[in-house]
Amino acid sequence: MTCQTYCLFVLSVIVIYFGCSGSALFLSQLQHDIDKLKADFNASNSDVADGNPVFIEKLKNWTERNEKRIILSQIVSLYSEMLKKTDMSKPHIKNLSEQLNTLRDTLSDDYKKFKDLVDLSNLQLTGLKIQRKAVSELFSVLQKLLETSTLKRKRSQSPKRCRC
Repeated sequence: MTCQTYCLFVLSVIVIYFGCSGSALFLSQLQHDIDKLKADFNASNSDVADGNPVFIEKLKNWTERNEKRIILSQIVSLYSEMLKKTDMSKPHIKNLSEQLNTLRDTLSDDYKKFKDLVDLSNLQLTGLKIQRKAVSELFSVLQKLLETSTLKRKRSQSPKRCRC
């Protein structure tokens, strides 16, 4: 999949997935705006096909709907930030930016979850005080984990009704 096709695919999936507007007219306008954006970025250049996709590989690992909302919220934010650095006076860029901002607003809770993950990955557990706090929370964290896994197991073990 080329980068051009990929950009349209990701934006279309995001828009349809979150139900912002699934009309053919809207997607047609989105396609038209993205085509203009591709021309702005010279996205048909041969180097675009080199290497791995920017986002598609990341999406493959996120399988459940709520998980996908978290990663898609970050992708939408990245697209939005990218467009902010372009010529916003162009109507197609302005329209795409507005659509992405609308999507970002609907995904704000998921973006906060993503930020929590980033904060956790940046957490430094080298100081004695933070280690003490972490140890004092260990039982509560494990308890939450066990509650979550027990609920999933109960749901998966519940008898399935025959839909004959």
